[in-house]
Amino acid sequence: MKILHLISSSRGGASNSLQLGNAIVEKLQAAHAGSAVVHHNLTATPFPHLEEAHLQSFFTPQEQRSAEQAEAVAHSDAAIAELKSADVIVIGVPMYNFTIPSTLKTWIDHIARAGQTFSYSEHGPEGLVKGKKVYLAIASGGVYSEGPMQQFDFTERYLRATLGFMGMTDVSVIRAEGLNMPHLKDTAMQKALENIVL
Repeated sequence: MKILHLISSSRGGASNSLQLGNAIVEKLQAAHAGSAVVHHNLTATPFPHLEEAHLQSFFTPQEQRSAEQAEAVAHSDAAIAELKSADVIVIGVPMYNFTIPSTLKTWIDHIARAGQTFSYSEHGPEGLVKGKKVYLAIASGGVYSEGPMQQFDFTERYLRATLGFMGMTDVSVIRAEGLNMPHLKDTAMQKALENIVL
């Protein structure tokens, strides 16, 4: 089994989403001996924000691309190949201002490509990246899975919708939340680690 672990936190080793993601990866490795893991730190090697050259390259047949377009599409092609080769994807997701980090959004912009990860037909859109298991390791200072702040959570909803659009519908969510709340922070991570179910 091949595991792709995406890291999107800017906090380095102090990252809660990284700790949670690492724990999920370790459990997967323990359950599936011999599994290979690719750790891709989107903060250390960020994808470029989409510009005109990227978009033009996406919609230009490979044999017709200019040298500039071929260079522009390289990041996207590599990311899609990496995604498709994985059996399991673990995504570390710190909540920044109620949503995902821009590094993770940019990765999604590079992998969400018509004809590559989804297609359109007379029956509507169809995801082309199927048969994957996805784990979202979401970390937040407050509690957003339930209660009055749930309406402000645009991490899980956005990722479920976007990944599902590309065919990745088998998604499990493990949350470390309340990490900055005085009455929850001391036990928040331990509770999250105990909630990891494969």
